[in-house]
Amino acid sequence: MSARQITLYHAARSRSSGAVALLEALGADYRLQVLDLKAGANLAPTYLAINPMGKVPAIIHNGALVTEQVAIYLYLADLYPEAGLAPPIGDAQRGPYLRWMAFYGACFEPAMTDKALHREPPPRMMSPYNDAETVLQVIEAQLAQGPYLLGEALSAADILWGNALGWMREFGLVQPAPATAAYIDRMGTLAAFDRSRQIDAELVAA
Repeated sequence: MSARQITLYHAARSRSSGAVALLEALGADYRLQVLDLKAGANLAPTYLAINPMGKVPAIIHNGALVTEQVAIYLYLADLYPEAGLAPPIGDAQRGPYLRWMAFYGACFEPAMTDKALHREPPPRMMSPYNDAETVLQVIEAQLAQGPYLLGEALSAADILWGNALGWMREFGLVQPAPATAAYIDRMGTLAAFDRSRQIDAELVAA
């Protein structure tokens, strides 16, 4: 086993599918620990000891446990710098990269939960994300400036957002504006996402 091998706790066609795509894009050395969500494997004591939230993905690397999507993407992209998917500290794009990573967890996910549950967003003065439409408008404005969140350079942030926005469109939760729709289509053609979909199809068939 290499010093950089990752164990990914994964369930087919879930949030962790994006983590598979990222690992593929990084050319990472990894193995899957597959969980059957329908059978409740994520709520078994053995997995709750890994992630008390009962959520995937989670990773283990050299004995270090990392949960939470954004933390996992940041960790993995920095672990494989040669893939060029994370601007290094000191690079002018590092700040914007961290911004879009944080914006995903702090704004996009809770806003999309509001939208999916047809509930009113919290009062503006109390909310870190305002509302779903504002979040989607911010993303659309950014993507109108270039093919990726950082302009011309693909990053791990795009794997995170491309996966999530693709799912949101597939389930009818968003009707993306033009730049966002083109971005979803563009990200969907990446070989890393093809491989992730293939792995999930094989797991479902098994």
